[in-house]
Amino acid sequence: MTQTSPAPIVSSSAPAKHRGIPVWLAVAFAVVFGALNAIQSRLNGELGHQLGDGFVAAVISFGSGLVILSIAMLLWPTGRRGLGKVRAALTVRSLSWWHILGGTAGAFYVLSQSLTASLLGVALFTVAVVAGQTVSGLVMDRFGVGPGGHHPLTAPRVIGAIVTLLAVALAVSGQFASGVPLWLMWMPLVAGFGQGWQQAVNGRVRATAESALTATFLNFVFGTIVLVIGLLVHSLFVGLPTQLPSDPWLYLGGAIGCIFIAGNALIVRTTGVLVLGLGIVAGQLLCALALDLFAPTHAGPIAFSTIAGTALALVAVLIVGVRRREKR
Repeated sequence: MTQTSPAPIVSSSAPAKHRGIPVWLAVAFAVVFGALNAIQSRLNGELGHQLGDGFVAAVISFGSGLVILSIAMLLWPTGRRGLGKVRAALTVRSLSWWHILGGTAGAFYVLSQSLTASLLGVALFTVAVVAGQTVSGLVMDRFGVGPGGHHPLTAPRVIGAIVTLLAVALAVSGQFASGVPLWLMWMPLVAGFGQGWQQAVNGRVRATAESALTATFLNFVFGTIVLVIGLLVHSLFVGLPTQLPSDPWLYLGGAIGCIFIAGNALIVRTTGVLVLGLGIVAGQLLCALALDLFAPTHAGPIAFSTIAGTALALVAVLIVGVRRREKR
């Protein structure tokens, strides 16, 4: 009697190959999101300037974004289901409580836009943010804060961070005689560092919730809470503006922020944290430079040193990303 050999068992648990958007398209989106971030800086900076109160401008920007996202949460059940998944993950501690606080860094970033972007100029503001983002990227990857886990400190990354800091120094050098209060540079520097952390933890929340909408909504909830508390304390000392600007385009910062945060959380799975940051930085720098060249703010005409510093920062971005294709 012949025995028939058993058919090979195919495990149903074998991982299915994920088919998302192509990497090149995700990087292109990252560049576009970076450009939107620079436009948001211009809008929030101008709103803060016209109001004479950066705290109110930041609350308007973040608060309007929260309104948009609240409506979206009511319309799309996937966002509400994502909240349940995040709550369950917090209960079993597969997600730490500080992962959902990315909006606090976003709040500080928007506040720094409202207080300093108009005074510094968008290009100088953005170069300072890029310096903070670059250093933050090294730290987040080193300690494995983002969804991609730990990444070692390689020579290109360290060199790129140093070159970025030199770019900031070069960009600032031409502003010493312009009357721009350079001490304000600390805000975009810290805000840039916070953005790196924000992108990392929002990526974790998005992966847990399986919804970019959920991650973006939580980001805006906690960011708005922080800004409202800050505004209440601030208003005790200086009061509130009595009149709002009439230009409707000044109030688009919140909507742009929704697109920026949701887009980042959505494509980071395809690009990884490093390439996402590189694309955003490239878009930020190019758009910020164009804005200050063709539509200068109250900071006055852009200095040649700022143009040179922006170009050097782009070189730093290329240095940091030069070894991306290794060790996949």
